[in-house]
Amino acid sequence: MNIVLDSNILFSALIKDSLTRRLILKYEGTFLFPSFILEELEKHKDELMEKSGLNNREFSQLLHLIIKKVLIVPSNRLNSHRNEAVKIVKDIDIDDVLFIACALAYSNSIVWSDDKKLKKQTRIKVLNTAEIRKLLE
Repeated sequence: MNIVLDSNILFSALIKDSLTRRLILKYEGTFLFPSFILEELEKHKDELMEKSGLNNREFSQLLHLIIKKVLIVPSNRLNSHRNEAVKIVKDIDIDDVLFIACALAYSNSIVWSDDKKLKKQTRIKVLNTAEIRKLLE
């Protein structure tokens, strides 16, 4: 099973020492996320560091630990699934297209997201943090 991390899950793990962070760090497998998350992360790095209370070194170390557990999926791997993903989320939240495309690109994938709206679509299984906890433990 492949687990696609939505950006809010990644950001949550970086901001707070929480269940989300512990689940990511304890997971024996590899997570997936689209490469654009790295761009989003860079745009919001100062805000994430401020919210986390971590200094630059601590934040970088934590990010490194998380990134080691992730397969970063390049955009060109998602291109052939983008149109289908748009059809799936166009009436829900177009910002989730690349997460759905990532799940479509890798068979047996689910999306880890706490976005309740994303569960409205039925093509890709979406689990929230509590459901991921049950799945992984």
